[in-house]
Amino acid sequence: MAQNKVFSYIGFCKRARKITLGSSAIGTLKSGVYLLLLDKTAANNTIRYALKFKRKFNCPLLVCGDDFEELIGKPQCRLAAIRDKNLAEAIMNCKASGYEFYTEGGE
Repeated sequence: MAQNKVFSYIGFCKRARKITLGSSAIGTLKSGVYLLLLDKTAANNTIRYALKFKRKFNCPLLVCGDDFEELIGKPQCRLAAIRDKNLAEAIMNCKASGYEFYTEGGE
């Protein structure tokens, strides 16, 4: 049930054009990122970018499960940024299995 909510909220982000896909596109943003989504199968370089963006935007990083490409709707995409505060909070409040926050102190 909670996983379906995450899919719905991501769909809302897409329709509102409040999602940015890929590390190159996210790197061009100046501010306004409220949540980062990272595929758990991402390469080390992508993880390094995600941590850099997490610090830059001072926002949470949510590591997603096996269904990331289906969730985002773009093949080979491993990183996404949510730019709507309310939708980011709604996604963070979902207690879906396979999704966990990145909480490492020594990043």
